[in-house]
Amino acid sequence: MKRERAMTSMPSPFPQRSALRFIKTLVILAASLALACGGATNPGSDAQAGAETSEAQRVLDKYITVPVETELPLSDNQKQVIELLIEAAEIVDGLYWQQAYGEPSSLLEGLGDAERRAVIANFGPWDRLGGNEPFLDGVGPKPPGASFYPHDVTQGEVENAIAEAEAAGDAERVDALKSLYTFVERGDDGELVTVAYHDKFADELGRVADLLRRAADLTDDEPFASYLRLRAEALVTDEYYESDLAWMGMKDNVLELVIGPIENYEDQLFAYKTAYETFVLIKDTEWSARLSRYADVLPGLQKNLPVPEAYRRETPGSDSELNAYDVLYVSGDANAGSKTIAINLPNDERVQLERGTRRLQLRNAMRAKFDKILVPIAGELIDEAQRTHVTFDAFFTNTMFHEVAHGLGIKNTINDRGSVRQALKEKSSALEEGKADVLGLFMLTQLLERGELEGDVDLADHYVTFMASIFRSIRFGSSSAHGTANLIRFNYFAERGAFTRDPETGTYRVEMDGMGSAVDALAEKILTLQGDGDYEGALAFFDTYANVGDQLQADLDRLTGAGIPVDILYEQGPEVLGIR
Repeated sequence: MKRERAMTSMPSPFPQRSALRFIKTLVILAASLALACGGATNPGSDAQAGAETSEAQRVLDKYITVPVETELPLSDNQKQVIELLIEAAEIVDGLYWQQAYGEPSSLLEGLGDAERRAVIANFGPWDRLGGNEPFLDGVGPKPPGASFYPHDVTQGEVENAIAEAEAAGDAERVDALKSLYTFVERGDDGELVTVAYHDKFADELGRVADLLRRAADLTDDEPFASYLRLRAEALVTDEYYESDLAWMGMKDNVLELVIGPIENYEDQLFAYKTAYETFVLIKDTEWSARLSRYADVLPGLQKNLPVPEAYRRETPGSDSELNAYDVLYVSGDANAGSKTIAINLPNDERVQLERGTRRLQLRNAMRAKFDKILVPIAGELIDEAQRTHVTFDAFFTNTMFHEVAHGLGIKNTINDRGSVRQALKEKSSALEEGKADVLGLFMLTQLLERGELEGDVDLADHYVTFMASIFRSIRFGSSSAHGTANLIRFNYFAERGAFTRDPETGTYRVEMDGMGSAVDALAEKILTLQGDGDYEGALAFFDTYANVGDQLQADLDRLTGAGIPVDILYEQGPEVLGIR
């Protein structure tokens, strides 16, 4: 399209509820079109033969569509509850649109099929797997603060407003500007003002809360029902502590719901603001039983981290839990760009230190990415002699230890600079993901040396699978915290001899000794940056290592040329699950 597209929130030609129905209709249409083109294939394959590939089509070609299905049994009662939770998730989709872009109806009107599907997949006109580059004509750069802040605001302007409030002793304004749950907007006089999420979205959140309460009334799982009621109240007050504690207290529930403003990846100005998302899940009790024992090893592993004692002085919560789930439905931030394969929550540092976290492995999402993306990547870029070491068990276990490792290290700086998240601002998310990756391997090596891993574990499986997954995650792009973390690690590991590249075959070979020492060195570097709250040091670290070299880019281009997708798109809903 050639016409200009405004970067501000646009007035909707529909009432809010109609707009949400409009979006839902478009999503269903997009999924239907993808299925008509062959099901789990690139959704862009319906382009007319010989037609020039549009920018939107190239965005779509990065994905492969997979149906959200589960082999786990669902009772009639559970099906009713799931339908209510999906209905709540659909409303959450609209809230996330407002945060990531603004009102979408005017943007979607008049678009061609490929453009419309690309916009829906990315919650806006920017390619989330391509550094947030615009793919519609006339669209400028994505504001780093998304729509959490005025699009013309600078980091300096917000920092000045915070400093002025601190100087005036206005702690309430300081807290509101930094809050996880406020929009920062311009008042009539141009000054920055804040609006709480629960005020801005009062009607929509009221409907979500009502659906959760109805689901609570239906379920025969009392702890789950109690959590749903507490979460409903949290959504309309932005007070999540009690519902987080209730969520931590659930042990035997089969159905699972994660809902609310949770992750701060979308705010790339400060990483202060959290985005709405939903996960509706079902527990695989058999796989979960195999995983539960690993949550108990955190305190001992914390003591052995490769940093001075000051950086490991915090004690991880002792009520941590690790389970396996199948995805039933996702919405909002969870459905934007690269899809989550594991969850480590709550993010509230108070809850983490008091109770720990729960780690949720999303098995069907992981299997789809392993089969359709990671195995083909290994076939292109991993040394032929090491390809047998790329296994699903290693991929699953590496991901599991990544999530467990989020509980290690330090949450608050050692020099009174506040929390790590606040001190490191927009760099905090990528550093935290990088920390979890390397500490996951560190943990696995430690447990293997102590004989605490079940079965016949080959460290080479984990190292080589980890190497292949670095390429997978780098392709998420610079707008992804996971993508940036993996790019930094690739360059850092290359510098320290963790792998070598054969120039004749263009494949990579893991060097076992070099990989182990590189893991320890990178873990120490990241933990130190976090503990010191060293923002300037983090900037320098990113400048040095968060760059794609010519050789790496050429190898990544080979993956694109081979038709290997970057990530998955979900075809989902009650009909796909067979519950309607």
